[in-house]
Amino acid sequence: MCTNEKRDLVRKLLGFFCSLSLALFATGVGVTASARQALAGPIVGTEEGPVQGISLPGENEFLGIPYAAPPVGTLRWLPPKHHSPFKGKYQATQFGDVCTQPDSARTGTIGSEDCLTLNVYTPTPNYNQNQNNGLPVMVWIHGGSLETGGGAVYDPTRMVERGGVVAVTINYRLGLLGFFAHPAVDAERHLSGNYGLMDQQLALNWVQRNIAAFGGDPGRVTIFGESAGGDSVYANLASPKAAGLFSGAIAESGASFQFQDYYDDIIPLKQGETEATPFVPAGTTIAANLGCSSGSPSQIAACLRGLPASIIIERDPINAVWPFVDGTILTATPTAAFASGKFNRVPVITGGNHDEFRLFVVLDFDFTGNPILTMAEYDAATELFWGAGFATSEVEPIYPYADYPSGAVALGANTTDGFFACPERNSTLLLSRYVPTYAYEFNDENAPFFYQPYASFPLGAYHAAELQYLFDGDFFGLGVAPLSPAQEQLSAVMISYWTRFAKTRNPNSAGAPPWPRYSGGSLESLVAPTPTTETDASFDADHKCSSFWNTF
Repeated sequence: MCTNEKRDLVRKLLGFFCSLSLALFATGVGVTASARQALAGPIVGTEEGPVQGISLPGENEFLGIPYAAPPVGTLRWLPPKHHSPFKGKYQATQFGDVCTQPDSARTGTIGSEDCLTLNVYTPTPNYNQNQNNGLPVMVWIHGGSLETGGGAVYDPTRMVERGGVVAVTINYRLGLLGFFAHPAVDAERHLSGNYGLMDQQLALNWVQRNIAAFGGDPGRVTIFGESAGGDSVYANLASPKAAGLFSGAIAESGASFQFQDYYDDIIPLKQGETEATPFVPAGTTIAANLGCSSGSPSQIAACLRGLPASIIIERDPINAVWPFVDGTILTATPTAAFASGKFNRVPVITGGNHDEFRLFVVLDFDFTGNPILTMAEYDAATELFWGAGFATSEVEPIYPYADYPSGAVALGANTTDGFFACPERNSTLLLSRYVPTYAYEFNDENAPFFYQPYASFPLGAYHAAELQYLFDGDFFGLGVAPLSPAQEQLSAVMISYWTRFAKTRNPNSAGAPPWPRYSGGSLESLVAPTPTTETDASFDADHKCSSFWNTF
């Protein structure tokens, strides 16, 4: 792919991702089990002081616990600091604010910079009574392109109650407030650039220091996340600063923009300060657009920190951010770290969904009144997405219109394969050389989706479809879609796999179909309507990885 085609591709990708992020996480609030009758909950002692949660049938919830000092004013673009001791008992009975992010119309913002909170969910009766070291802990890192979302969107009640785990969901700084490189800020001799990752790691540090008081085992902490949360899981696996903070990892649909040779989104911090790429705007350009480009370095930094958070989020020129290789939080890209074996070597579950990009197609085309049905429309959409030359000479001969039910399904296939499936396979191959790795492909072609009546084609196993099998929550802002009895059975098996992995670093148990470790020849699929795994030796051929995408 030439530079211009790559730039066109990236800008189209970002448009898709922004559509998804705002569609999934427009409200920034979640459906929680506290819709049931809630009573005053237990009081738990933390290093910052006592917190009181709420008690529900089968579960205690401790919501909105601050794990860091608010990163506001002069603390903007500084590494997060531990929260000061509470003045008296902290009432952990409602979610904290989401971090500042675009609203659903992208005409303003919602949330607050004072957002570094987490939520703890514990089962009752306390399973810890018969365990010396506490329950396994699962820490969820939310998705949303590192720009939107919040921990409150995801209610882990089913995993907590059925799996006997302690669950933690977290907020972290987003957008340019979470990922920003500029010479004036970076010259202040503190860790720079990856503020959102630093927040995640401080939250994990809080878990290490405090989770035993909630009945959790700090020696058995699993991080897991989806989309940008899965990307964050990979980043923490690669980060030397995260060593010892977790002992297992689950990455769901997190390999996009990585683990292949045709993207280069994670760049060195120094490059990100002044040199724009198709993926990352230069920090100096961002500062100039914000009116903060003149004066001494300290004056420029003060100007940037004096701006309202909403202005900074609204002025993001590309509407997407990525981590930086800063030399400390990330000493190499996850791709390079996994290839060299220099990463936090813990067991991993990693995978994605069979029809990931169909969701982006419906949001960017059907929802804008331009469904892709004809051959001409498919040609135009493929060229718009991949660049005219690359689409015509390379992509369309491999994904011909006539082989698919519609142009939308054809576009969903080539974008799924090039952007998600084959990078995911590459990450799995790298990880499995060094650590126990369990690979999956979620493949329920009938996964519920409230947008389906508005789509011109079946959405299949779309991006984020697996979330409703693990969490409760109104992920799409349209109500909670019911699962069929067979899907409920699949949900139970998935929860068993995920929580068993948290307990033993192996997802297998006597009550679930066997899931062998990845050995390079197949991926394991979780397939509805029957909750079984099957060895999918055709994954490489199905997604055209070795034959096409890995040749670039």
